[in-house]
Amino acid sequence: MREVVLQIPNIEAKQNIEIDVKINGKKRTLKYRVEIVELEGSETDAEERVDVLRRVIREYDKNWELINIGAPSDTNIPIMFRKKTVMALNQE
Repeated sequence: MREVVLQIPNIEAKQNIEIDVKINGKKRTLKYRVEIVELEGSETDAEERVDVLRRVIREYDKNWELINIGAPSDTNIPIMFRKKTVMALNQE
């Protein structure tokens, strides 16, 4: 599937985003979820942060796929997932 980049406002953790699109005249709803991974004070170096991200992604609901890992701050890292769907339309 080709990607379209949309800017979304800053949102809180565990927010769901639904986007309605038309592809060849057929309406589809795409569902996204943004999770904010809170970092503990001890998780300050890059290797520890990567370990935390790997664990969160590995243990995440398998009905959702990783789309984006956002820019980290000192205290958290945003991660975006998209709900997996069965493609009713031909992929191009």
